[in-house]
Amino acid sequence: MVIAQFCACESRDAAEARNRIQAVYDRDTGKLTLLKYDSNGNGKPDTFSYMDGPRVVRVEIDQDEDGKIDRWEYYGPDRRLEKVGFSRANDGKVDSWSYTGADGLVARIEISTRRDGRIDRIEYYEKGAMVRAEEDTDGDGAIDKWEQYEGAHLASIAFDSSHRGTPDRRLVYAADGDVRIEIDAGGDGHFVPADAGRGGRARD
Repeated sequence: MVIAQFCACESRDAAEARNRIQAVYDRDTGKLTLLKYDSNGNGKPDTFSYMDGPRVVRVEIDQDEDGKIDRWEYYGPDRRLEKVGFSRANDGKVDSWSYTGADGLVARIEISTRRDGRIDRIEYYEKGAMVRAEEDTDGDGAIDKWEQYEGAHLASIAFDSSHRGTPDRRLVYAADGDVRIEIDAGGDGHFVPADAGRGGRARD
């Protein structure tokens, strides 16, 4: 009797799980292309798995069920998660993609600041904290801004204002709020104070 009840319960659970999944197949090839899943059983699909037959290519999730996708998961041929997309504006349009390191934490985030799909800012992380970032601020395809961080503190920002491919101007931030302005006129990576007579110090 107990076994029969267990089997009946298991059967109901399996049937309920199946009812939450809707499969979509290609009309011409019969290949599975999409699985719609209702994760909380409220009758509204919130997880969409785009398939290449049995292989998951991308999963889109509407976590708050507002009709807009919040999370995009991209899988490689080996079925491993390669990156996770998200919308900084929370409007259903993906504009940022995070990559996980060997430690399981975010190692890199690529951002399309203009939200056109083109990556123009990359942030690098170590142990969950951003350590540096690089950005193409004018959209010409070349990096022209570099940021360095020390813990939660922005340590410096360097700019390539002459479009030579390397920074020629740098702002160095002290913990007390002071900002030191430096320049590299020769392009050899050697920065000197912009105003030696005033100690190269300035305030925002």
